[in-house]
Amino acid sequence: MYAQMIQSTGKGVKSLDEMDPTERAFQERIDAGGKIEPKDWMPAGYRKNLIRQIGQHAHSEIIGQLPEGNWITRAPTLERKAILLAKVQDEAGHGLYLYCAAETLGITRDEMFEALNEGRMKYSSIFNYPTLTWADMGAVGWLVDGAAIMNQVPLQRTSYGPYARAMVRICKEESFHQRQGFDIMMKMCAGSEAQKRMAQDALNRFWYPSLMMFGPSDAESVHSAQSMAWKIKMNTNDELRQKFVDQTVPQAEYLGLTVPDETIKWNDEKGGYDFAEPDWTEFYDVLAGNGPCNHDRLETRKQAWDDGAWVREGMLAHAAKKRTAKVAAE
Repeated sequence: MYAQMIQSTGKGVKSLDEMDPTERAFQERIDAGGKIEPKDWMPAGYRKNLIRQIGQHAHSEIIGQLPEGNWITRAPTLERKAILLAKVQDEAGHGLYLYCAAETLGITRDEMFEALNEGRMKYSSIFNYPTLTWADMGAVGWLVDGAAIMNQVPLQRTSYGPYARAMVRICKEESFHQRQGFDIMMKMCAGSEAQKRMAQDALNRFWYPSLMMFGPSDAESVHSAQSMAWKIKMNTNDELRQKFVDQTVPQAEYLGLTVPDETIKWNDEKGGYDFAEPDWTEFYDVLAGNGPCNHDRLETRKQAWDDGAWVREGMLAHAAKKRTAKVAAE
């Protein structure tokens, strides 16, 4: 069946008949719903695709703290400060789970950071947009975390065991984040006219960047076909984007907000909304490092890494000392 899945590079995914016996056994195990564990044999491409996807996911969780962390001290009430602080703490934990999952594939955290710093690893393009108002905290929770949940819930069934298990807890916490954002939007929309305008403005600015979170269209996606064959991904980019639009448009209507797309229309034939595609030129420009906050986000991350060097060095020295003491005792 995989012979029908063609990547945009023109290179087809191997069918079972084209695989050697080891590859075939690996693929048949995945097809049967089995999990691949760190010590199991896996194709080099499977390992590489996983490192790329999990590493990008981990970087996104860590850098995703920055747009929200900026609002912790400026949240309108003590309760809102505490909720936002808890959310940012969750994102740090998600990054930790995912870095640990990636490390089971033979890459170190230092190597992943170097790859991010050198542009060989990416993070979600959404975090290169500024959060200008408190309503943006609502939009980030409602739209950005909503899109993340859409993408991540199926990953609980991904074929790589450590990744799938990490996603179980992450998805539970992300569902809280989405509800937190929607609650902010509800409060804003039920408030003054100025507050509702602020909510509409946040929706206007985050709508299309949220659609971009699912990645390029299937026709342009280089990795999707093989990743789906290996069940590293469970759905195509376009499937997830359609599902997100179908879920979110009624929510916007409930809030009394207008999705900034004049082409939005329910299509009975496909059982979903027709909608305008994002500006993919902007998407690739942001990925290339030219977004509104690319430079600031990476520089902040680099500074945090540099500032934490003494902690890492101290922990390594302590571990070495313990090993020496153990050897001496023996």
